[in-house]
Amino acid sequence: MGLQQQDSLGFLLADVSRLMRQAFLRRLEGSSLTLAQARALIYVSRHEGVRQVELAELLEVQPITLARLIDRLADNGLVERRPDPADRRAYRVFLKPGAASHLAAIEKVAAVIRADALQGLDEQQIATLLSALSAMRDNLTSR
Repeated sequence: MGLQQQDSLGFLLADVSRLMRQAFLRRLEGSSLTLAQARALIYVSRHEGVRQVELAELLEVQPITLARLIDRLADNGLVERRPDPADRRAYRVFLKPGAASHLAAIEKVAAVIRADALQGLDEQQIATLLSALSAMRDNLTSR
């Protein structure tokens, strides 16, 4: 591959991810949401009605950590838990109308960070990058 050790695929992906999170946090300052809450809200919006245990797996957090996170989002009127009709011990998480403005603000911040991260890349390079990353995710997901 010809990359130095610090520029290996894993390190580059980790560094880009870390730097994007840091940029997001800087731009999120002053928001009522924490990064963890913003991430949870985004995942709920992408997987409306997700079971809490599945959401914890997606976010890579312990179920108890997620329960506290969902409690705070619910207290702020952004999400609601509903009993899972297929499993009376489980709950599914749904967005409430109050989440829309927060999601719009998150997307606005994300768009700025995306533009910064992709600066200097042309449309073809961006398409190739996204396609390659999607293929890598699919390869690793199917294993």
